Amino acid sequence: MRIAIDAMGGDHAPEQVVKGTLQIAPELPDATLLLAGTEPAIRKYLPPNPPANIKIVPTTEVIGMSEHPVDAIRNKRDSSLVKAAKLVRDNEADAFISAGNTGAAVASATILWGFLSGIKRPGIAVRFPTKKGVSYIIDVGANIYCHPIHLLQYGIMTAVYCKYVNNIANPRVGLLNIGEEDSKGNELVQETLALYRKAPVNFIGNIEGQNLFNGDCEVVVCEGFVGNVILKATEGFADFFTSTIMDALKGLNGDAAGSAMNGLKPALDVLKKKTQYDEYGGAQLMGVNGICIISHGRSNAKAIANAIKVAAQSVKNHVNNEIVQELHKTKLTWLDLYKSWKTHR
Repeated sequence: MRIAIDAMGGDHAPEQVVKGTLQIAPELPDATLLLAGTEPAIRKYLPPNPPANIKIVPTTEVIGMSEHPVDAIRNKRDSSLVKAAKLVRDNEADAFISAGNTGAAVASATILWGFLSGIKRPGIAVRFPTKKGVSYIIDVGANIYCHPIHLLQYGIMTAVYCKYVNNIANPRVGLLNIGEEDSKGNELVQETLALYRKAPVNFIGNIEGQNLFNGDCEVVVCEGFVGNVILKATEGFADFFTSTIMDALKGLNGDAAGSAMNGLKPALDVLKKKTQYDEYGGAQLMGVNGICIISHGRSNAKAIANAIKVAAQSVKNHVNNEIVQELHKTKLTWLDLYKSWKTHR
């Protein structure tokens, strides 16, 4: 197994990327970890004798976080991000990880690899905590101009991922809407709902925003614009909640503050473990012809290590092959559903 890592991508690259790679390397002795980036910058954070399964792939360019994705990958072909993606395209790596420019990572995977057979658009699936464990929300930003067929395929792809990576026998799929009734929602959601009612997935119907964290389903489907807003709002609320608690404690006297902190610490530790992005590593870009993990721009070493672990699990469990096989099994069904949607447009 070979995993290509954009060593220069992210707010804390290459230091945290290299440290995260060093952290996970002993746990993956059968994997070769390919750090793509400026060699002197990478070596600065490697020990004199790095682990044998870490290799450097030298590059000369870096794509900035604010650069236009398509222009960047076209104009900076020797960038760490593009070079890492090319390794997968050229069968020199089995997975690609980047905490850099998300748009550029999506564009690189889409343009260089293409889509899995039968897939119309890719989607980013993010893991998020619930009362009953974890669920996945797709899409959180890869595709903001969705059609019903895209949302339908998002559900089946992520359900397959949950089945083979998280060992969930029959993942439940829910469609994010402004109400549980079939009559609620805009045209896109109502047409998507009609497709799901006939689709060969464990569809539980519409779910509302306030129920996202109940754990009523393992897969939550929405368009990329809505999903990205949910993701950012959730991150912002977690920071707000934590800072509010800390500010309240500062207003107490020494003994009272210490007592309150001792009582709250276990609960806050659990909350942090459930909500911090570094616990999950990164989001999977579903639907492209390769394994692509997109990590948070603020990723620290722990986040990078976990992202590499997620990539290794996806490769080991042949997730993309399982998605294609599942689509193939229901090929006529998907085609019929698509024709039905086109007829009623």
